[in-house]
Amino acid sequence: DLIHFAVFRVFDKDNDGCISVVEWVEGLSVFLRGTLEERIKYCFEVYDLNGDGYISREEMFQMLKNSLLKQPSEEDPDEGIKDLVDIALKKMDYDHDGKISFVDFEKAVRDENLLLEAFGPCLPDLK
Repeated sequence: DLIHFAVFRVFDKDNDGCISVVEWVEGLSVFLRGTLEERIKYCFEVYDLNGDGYISREEMFQMLKNSLLKQPSEEDPDEGIKDLVDIALKKMDYDHDGKISFVDFEKAVRDENLLLEAFGPCLPDLK
């Protein structure tokens, strides 16, 4: 799924399609024991699907669509996801440019730690 692909892409620092032993150890170090700063950077890189330094409206939509459970009663679940994207932008887009920069993301997470995984689970749970 999309989260696994995005996590793989962040681990694969040299973009060769394989995760070397060094990349694996470095990735797991941040993944399991990273400082808040390291985890903020890691999560931002996971959500920035195209690697352009911003989390766009479309990237937010794709991540949320992939991570949320669909309710059978919903006629158009995409509308609810679009509403969540709008809420996320209002909460996290401090410079109001329609996308979330690393600076925006870092400030939002420092203000509210739960936003670290705002667009899908990409860190291990406490177990």
